Amino acid sequence: MRTTYKKLICLAFVLPLLVGQAFAWGQTGHRVVGQVAEQHLKKKVRKKVMQILQDNSLAEVSTWMDDIKSDSAYNHTHDWHWVTIPDNTTYEQTTKNPKGDLVMKLEDVIAALKAKNLTKEKEQEYLKYLVHLVGDLHQPMHVGGKDDNGGNSVRLQWFGQNSNLHRVWDSDMIDNKDLSFTELAYFVGEPTQQEMTSWQAGTIKDWAYGMMVYRPQVYNLPPDLKLSYKYSYQNFKTIEKCLLQAGIRLAGVLNEIYG
Repeated sequence: MRTTYKKLICLAFVLPLLVGQAFAWGQTGHRVVGQVAEQHLKKKVRKKVMQILQDNSLAEVSTWMDDIKSDSAYNHTHDWHWVTIPDNTTYEQTTKNPKGDLVMKLEDVIAALKAKNLTKEKEQEYLKYLVHLVGDLHQPMHVGGKDDNGGNSVRLQWFGQNSNLHRVWDSDMIDNKDLSFTELAYFVGEPTQQEMTSWQAGTIKDWAYGMMVYRPQVYNLPPDLKLSYKYSYQNFKTIEKCLLQAGIRLAGVLNEIYG
């Protein structure tokens, strides 16, 4: 009995960390990225993408890669959701995860889709990977630079409830707005033509470096680690920008592959 009790206590501590890692942006955030991207696809690209996805929208498939976390057949994808790039370090200088990482797998997935030699089933699978991983790349905590498990180890309170820094950025700030994904997709707005051109330029590594600049504001925490309105006020515009960038960049990649 005592051993079982200890195991339950351990699970109670560990499971919140695993969940925080698995669901970048939460369902709402990922669906926003898919919705924004779909609105910026070329007509023929949208038709092709819907054909591959069997008429499922990008918003619908955006959470698939989190859903499969429960399927042992996809255990090899668990580490694809994140990458660690310390401050003042390039991706090339980092020690690579032998199981893969967010930058590595995004590059692989895009290359495979561009090669156009996948089976129908694999193409659908890779397209779902792409939709999700572009979203992950634009959640600043998924481009980690500290030894804190992507912010999961930073235990704090969010409006008086136990949480962690990773979860605050994944879902707490978004859920606190009580918006549907379609409402939030509308509220993030439209980029200017200059922004769209600038955001869609560059490489996957460049996009990852762009998330690193937010670290000072992400870790600008009060001494008591109690977060509420002020932290959301200071950071929600950043969340909106990251979601919009992810959607615009996803659309750009899809237009390039299928355009």
